[in-house]
Amino acid sequence: MCGRFTITHPDEAIARLFDAVIGNDLPTVPRFNVCPTTQVAVVTSDGGARRLRAMRWGFIPHWYKAPNDGPLIINARSDTVATKPAFREAVRSRRCIVPATGFYEWETVEGRKLPWYFTRTDGQPMAFAGVWQRWGEIDTVAIVSTEAGPGMRGLHHREAVVLERADWPLWLGEAGHGAAVLMKASAEGVLRCHRVDVAVNSNRAEGAALIEPLIA
Repeated sequence: MCGRFTITHPDEAIARLFDAVIGNDLPTVPRFNVCPTTQVAVVTSDGGARRLRAMRWGFIPHWYKAPNDGPLIINARSDTVATKPAFREAVRSRRCIVPATGFYEWETVEGRKLPWYFTRTDGQPMAFAGVWQRWGEIDTVAIVSTEAGPGMRGLHHREAVVLERADWPLWLGEAGHGAAVLMKASAEGVLRCHRVDVAVNSNRAEGAALIEPLIA
């Protein structure tokens, strides 16, 4: 699952990495505590022309009368994304990538929520698989999650789908059909993690200190 993440790479660097044109409405970076309902940078592709654009993290189904008309939808489960009415059209024709530097996950120890910070072992930005939906004049996105793999250390039973670079064209719809095979956990060795301070438990917390390794 993915409920909080970071994006510390400059927009220009992310745009170069994804070979995308930068939009003029992107949220300010760096961000060390990206929370649901805020604006996030998203990569979309229209006929192979990629854009880095802003979307609301929190997918709004077309039948909602207001953004808060139902549950807040920040993740789409890989096992039901193709059949659930909220996502089935989006996963066919509106797939996207949510760039990130890392993400947080929590373990519960004696009633306390202790946060861990995950990044790629190779130091490269992450590419979360996403699906998006236009609701009125708002573009909204959900991050696809799947069964957790070995990199999660048993902290949670689900994790965000992290796409490898070679798979970006297929997920974005540029390389034909068959993107369903990409909705899987990261292979062993792709992710690394370290404990961080409980300050990040607050969705109002911000700053580079949030991702610093916790010294026992």
